[in-house]
Amino acid sequence: MSAARKEELIRAFARAVGPITDYIAGPDMGTDERCMGWVKDEIGRAVGLPREIGGIPLDEIGATGFGLAVAAEATEAYCDVRLKGARVAIQGFGAVERHAARFLAKRGAILVAASDSRGSIANPGGIDVAALTAVKTEGGHVTDLGRGWTGPREAVIEADCDILIPAARPDVITEGNAERIRARLIIEGANIPATARAEESLHRRGVMVVPDFIANAGGVISAAVEYHQGSEPQALAAIEDKSRRNTAEVLSRARASATPPPGTSGSP
Repeated sequence: MSAARKEELIRAFARAVGPITDYIAGPDMGTDERCMGWVKDEIGRAVGLPREIGGIPLDEIGATGFGLAVAAEATEAYCDVRLKGARVAIQGFGAVERHAARFLAKRGAILVAASDSRGSIANPGGIDVAALTAVKTEGGHVTDLGRGWTGPREAVIEADCDILIPAARPDVITEGNAERIRARLIIEGANIPATARAEESLHRRGVMVVPDFIANAGGVISAAVEYHQGSEPQALAAIEDKSRRNTAEVLSRARASATPPPGTSGSP
């Protein structure tokens, strides 16, 4: 929609939730720092605000993507996947996903597949994260990179990789495709990207799944720091600490009880 119509809609939403004083708006799919500025202007409370008005811009610093990388690193003590040299496939390549790819690459991982709404790209030799980010920043799609195999957007789920990060939509991993997933570790970047039965199937096959409420909490952690008037360095430090400790606690409890990590399936 047009920028003017979007602003009208976001401001109307803000006024509607204004009386719910425990509700703090923050950015997600389709919204950004500017949108949160409109909410703040209407009701006086929002997070993920532009830096110019005291906010910590979640997309700019890559808060959620940073948390995903930290969570992936924390799993090394609980599975046989090591980030250095690990082949990574990421569903989606927006603000969250491209930062996740960047932070994982810094830890030695290799991006071998990615997707967006138009399709998937794969290259077993590795995809240049900076080049792919530039394509997306300029308004292109992953298939425009022109280096590697291209196919339908769903193909990334079954890519030949060590780590799969479903980070776009809910319920993309189902009973219908869980058996074809070749990754040994799944870091849930989206909310509820796998159905309950799919997670159970993956657990039976020995595929480790780090649940969404742990893996993708970086943005929420940053938002909480911002709401309490903290700084960007404090936000990143909090994400590092909490994501690492929470991942370790969840996985250690799962190991001790010989159950899957809690997720969509509601396992203890």
